[in-house]
Amino acid sequence: MRRLAIAVAMLMLTALPAQAQILAQFNLPKNLPGNLGGSIPGLGGGNSAGKLSDADATAGLREALKVAAERTVGQVGKADGYLKDPAIRIPLPGMLAKGKTLLQAVGGAGLVDDLETRMNRAAEAAAPKAREIFVKAITDMTLQDAQGILSGPQDAATQYFRRTTNQPLTSAMRPVIDGTMRDVGALQSYRAVTDKLSALPGGGVGGLDITDHVLQKALDGLFHYIAQEEAAIRSNPAARSTELLKKVFG
Repeated sequence: MRRLAIAVAMLMLTALPAQAQILAQFNLPKNLPGNLGGSIPGLGGGNSAGKLSDADATAGLREALKVAAERTVGQVGKADGYLKDPAIRIPLPGMLAKGKTLLQAVGGAGLVDDLETRMNRAAEAAAPKAREIFVKAITDMTLQDAQGILSGPQDAATQYFRRTTNQPLTSAMRPVIDGTMRDVGALQSYRAVTDKLSALPGGGVGGLDITDHVLQKALDGLFHYIAQEEAAIRSNPAARSTELLKKVFG
């Protein structure tokens, strides 16, 4: 029995570095109590009252993703959420951006500025559609997903969102962007710009799906801030705005 006890102790000691490494992924304290039974590697090692269970750990991750999603949608899905934010402002697509110089030379700079504003307005109108899609992805998160996020890279939660929501977001936001661009006059503005450019030497822009351009940039903006929120929750105690987040990540 003594030999068996010594062997078990040695196995436990060898497991400690791996435990500390995975806990560090979400800046969890190394002495975090838990009763995860090995289902999330690196978390666990006790069964007394108050331990962090599988359910608490998964709920904590869901809470982190929910907070990140709510903050992101709230930030970009409002007036000037894209337009006045240099990090995610949607620019003119390549050929139109190059054509801006030509239009400036003939007094048409205002046309492209107007188009860019209307493009960003369409993205702002479509962004709230992301909320329910993010919520579904959070609800559908499994214990295996939680394990992958805990033991994965620093942007593992953002990668999870990209993997599970990119296609639904594309489907949900495209008609909103397309309709909003019509409503705010962006498509008419686009035609005015391309017609003006086509009349100038070297000003043709060729075939361009302006809705697709706005959609892809709108998605980039969403995931840009999802990543920032994830990083904040991992590293900044002040960003852990609920009791569950403080319990799991504090």
